[in-house]
Amino acid sequence: MKASWDIFCTVVDNYGDIGVTWRLARQLVAEHGLAVRLWVDDLNAFVPLCPAADANAEQQWHEGVDVRHWPAAWSATSPAEVVIGAFACQLPPAYIEAMSAQATPPLWLNLEYLSAEDWVEGCHGLPSPQPNGLRKVFFFPGFTARTGGLLREASVLASRDSLQSAPKQRAEFLAGLGVQVAPGSRLLSLFAYENRQLGSWLQALAAGTQATHLLVPQGRILADLAAWLEVATLAPGALHQRGALTVQVVPFVSQGDYDKLLWACDFNAVRGEDSFVRAQWAAVPMLWHIYVQDENAHWEKLEAFLALYRQGLSDPASVALTALWRAWNIDGDMGQAWQALQPHWDELQTHAREWAVAQAAQPDLATALVHFCRNSL
Repeated sequence: MKASWDIFCTVVDNYGDIGVTWRLARQLVAEHGLAVRLWVDDLNAFVPLCPAADANAEQQWHEGVDVRHWPAAWSATSPAEVVIGAFACQLPPAYIEAMSAQATPPLWLNLEYLSAEDWVEGCHGLPSPQPNGLRKVFFFPGFTARTGGLLREASVLASRDSLQSAPKQRAEFLAGLGVQVAPGSRLLSLFAYENRQLGSWLQALAAGTQATHLLVPQGRILADLAAWLEVATLAPGALHQRGALTVQVVPFVSQGDYDKLLWACDFNAVRGEDSFVRAQWAAVPMLWHIYVQDENAHWEKLEAFLALYRQGLSDPASVALTALWRAWNIDGDMGQAWQALQPHWDELQTHAREWAVAQAAQPDLATALVHFCRNSL
């Protein structure tokens, strides 16, 4: 029989939590032959990532994953052999009671948020005994060999290379989204939270000498974009020209198509955790809009990643990249930071690919989880 896993996801940040757990569940089924139930408390956030899904179904199957609605009134359910609470979500009390009643209690993992902070290595894999006798283990994704790695399907890098090395394939994919890029234009994508610095960046793009085509998937940044364009609303298909800048709104797409969108672009601005990791596999320059946390704890996470990511860059390129990321996240002058980045574009392109190669040399998160669980069980 297949080993059984339960993954619990509480939707907090629109698509970040469900984005990570949906990718993980699919990979555990497809590449490791496991029986996976994905419990989601808000299926409305799941449907945009999996268009075939039904937001009202209590149970449904997609790509081999048993997707369940996580109801407020929990009913009796037999626990799986491995139980994952994603991002410190609280499991149903009745489910925890059922876990403790098992002759052989399940392996209970708390899948933590991604961080490059130094303390993560020391906490990865640490047990946390519970008052009821169960043991919960902290499992940290990360960027070093002493963490759990990053989500990376076995085929993702080859698929990326196939699209990036075939201009016709790239153009056909973009055409499917209604996108036609003028020869010589640089293609950018923008997926971000609300940001007061958007206007200064867009103005720099519009006033620049480099023709730029900016693709903006549906999301929270659209209100700021509409304000800068001085239009009431923006919907998929909207196309606006301002100087050297063409802005186009594209539909929210499935995870597979979003990966392709990132691969097709020359630069990607992303947010949160899921799109942040996928932008790294795209192996092109990127900009991360980190999720804001209480007491500005996110700044430490931002700086910790930058300290890792900029290793190997020349000092001028490192300074320019750091200034851009800080401007985007801490209300700096994005226009000035963007202009200062341009002389280092070729170096940043090379560096992005080298970073992806280095990260791909480590075990991926799903494989690391499976090996950890097999050794523990």
